[in-house]
Amino acid sequence: MGDEDRSDPASPTDVAGLSALVVELRALIATLQVVVMDLRTTLARKDEEIAELKRALLGPKSERRRRPSSPPKRPPLSDEEKARRRAAAQAKRDEKRQERNKQLEVRPVEHDAPGVCPSCQGEGPFVELPADISDEIEYVTERLIRLRHRMEKKKCTCGTIFSAPTPVRVTEGGLYGPRLYANAVTGKCADALPLHRISKRFARAGMNIARSTLTDLFHRAASLLTPLYLRLLVLVAASDYVNADETSQPVMDEDHCRRGFVWTFIAGGIIAYVFSKDRGGETPQRILGDTAGYLQVDGHTGYNQVCVPECRDRVGCIAHARRYFHKARDQCPDECEEAFEFIRQLYDVEVQAAEAEIIGTDAHLILRRERSKPVTDDFHAWLQDQEGKHDPKGPMGKAIGYCLRQWPRLIKFLDDPKLRLDNNISEAALRIIALGRDNFRWVGHDEAGDNLAILQTIVATCIANGVNPEDYIADVLIRIGTHPASDIDALLPMNWRDTVDIA
Repeated sequence: MGDEDRSDPASPTDVAGLSALVVELRALIATLQVVVMDLRTTLARKDEEIAELKRALLGPKSERRRRPSSPPKRPPLSDEEKARRRAAAQAKRDEKRQERNKQLEVRPVEHDAPGVCPSCQGEGPFVELPADISDEIEYVTERLIRLRHRMEKKKCTCGTIFSAPTPVRVTEGGLYGPRLYANAVTGKCADALPLHRISKRFARAGMNIARSTLTDLFHRAASLLTPLYLRLLVLVAASDYVNADETSQPVMDEDHCRRGFVWTFIAGGIIAYVFSKDRGGETPQRILGDTAGYLQVDGHTGYNQVCVPECRDRVGCIAHARRYFHKARDQCPDECEEAFEFIRQLYDVEVQAAEAEIIGTDAHLILRRERSKPVTDDFHAWLQDQEGKHDPKGPMGKAIGYCLRQWPRLIKFLDDPKLRLDNNISEAALRIIALGRDNFRWVGHDEAGDNLAILQTIVATCIANGVNPEDYIADVLIRIGTHPASDIDALLPMNWRDTVDIA
């Protein structure tokens, strides 16, 4: 058969060849459509990441926004109410000023009048009049002092030699006093200062104390206060309402810096921190175990093990849901404004309850069911309507999907007035961890991470209960060695003010 008899697949008369070509082209078009969709999704995700980076670098740090111009939901305050609030604020300032003045040491400074009259140049005698008095609050630089204990010693006629009891110290034969321990701990855990900066602060005052010395004091304090820390964890687990969250904490390894985590568990007046090597569910399980009650957290799966029907009832976080819409506001501003308005209305109810001083009461629950429930019903219907209008992988789709998946948890507050709308209390407790992470970067090893969590717990719980952590730690470090273990609750920060005079 000659070349002229062969069929050309591209020839208009070759129907079978054309059909095969059409099939191939259709398959190619379908493949290209999938590729284009994937590229669009990738580009949208990259645009979202770039927008988030721009907001982090150039935008405002707060998620607060200006409310749209609309008539106020509540009537403006009357002149009488404004005057009452101003008077209450002034009374509060006066009370704080008086309380501060009671605590300040008064150090007299004498200023002599001239010995010659400025008018007649007379040299007296002069009549003494009551002196003018004025106060000035001054800062006195911190200083180290050496306490030289002198124990009197006596000898009896019977030959017995006896002396004053040896003063109690943090450790037997230790050179450093409890307030220096407390200063190092408070500086790092309350003010997020690296120990080398605390060392420099002493050096500026003319006193040299090495960073390594402060490090030893810090870790020794953690070891001594561990029984109090463990007791606080037990009390957290026994609470029927716990808030929790976690954040990363770098750990210096032998050849690299790896990522650890610090968790916070909050119950009542206790703010507890726990260090772990990872973000898995072992830590919540270790702290809360099989205890029952509420656990308010975000959507992290690490809490799933303790949030089961026979254990903790999981409560969602409205603020966390709002954050998803905050990330999507550049792509979908109008829809996000609608979501923000629903959420704002829920918080307006909480503001009204706070002003009426009914937080956590039955009246608060009634108010939520009367005013908050209609808002949540409308919000849920709006979410369902919006669900099919946005790419599930896009920022708005993620926000809507998160809310719908978490919805039964997000509206738990409608059933119990003691539940908060959000988990902001936990996120606020982790800010000091983030600040420390920025300042001293990492912990040297896992044991150092545990010690940081121990002392951070002690300091934060002191602050939450209105106790000066430096006074508390200085006192408890001396007492804990001889205090009965059966009465350890008396040394906890929330009880310490009742047993010790801190004046």
